Amino acid sequence: MTVAQPPKRARTRARIAAQALDLFDRQGYEETTVAQIASAAGVTEMTVFRHFPTKERLVLDDPYDPVIAAAISAQPRALAPLARTARGLRRAWQDLPEPDGEQVRRRVRVVARSQSLRASAWRNNADTEQIIAEQLRGDGVGALPARVAASAALAALMTALYEWAEHDDIPLSDVVLAALTTLDSGDA
Repeated sequence: MTVAQPPKRARTRARIAAQALDLFDRQGYEETTVAQIASAAGVTEMTVFRHFPTKERLVLDDPYDPVIAAAISAQPRALAPLARTARGLRRAWQDLPEPDGEQVRRRVRVVARSQSLRASAWRNNADTEQIIAEQLRGDGVGALPARVAASAALAALMTALYEWAEHDDIPLSDVVLAALTTLDSGDA
């Protein structure tokens, strides 16, 4: 039985991302150049930019926004905006496949240790925050409560991720679910 390989483009993208992560982890994000990444991956700099429009996209990539919006929409509208958001995020988290823990931990650790990437991660989260707030507003929540709920939930998730990245003995699911439960229970 032959196992089908991913297309060449997907293999190249994965190789570039893996080499970038290795270099970022060893040298630091700011100290690593795109030229070094391209060389390590055996491609040109242009090929790196065809797959990742910016250097930060090598580390910051979030394909989950539609899943999150749908999970929040599925929560009872009678819930307070923050509880609805936390429960929707918990549902989305439970529905997504478990990520490769070590690779994700390394990515989050690289982000946590770089001031510029931390700032970029917050900018990246602004898109997710807007999607969550728009979903809540579309379901009848006022603009300010919707934005506060979205912002608080994402702040809790980022805090949990940064904590998890620095501790090899904590499972990712435990940290994420603890952060969301804290929001949902009002114990924050």
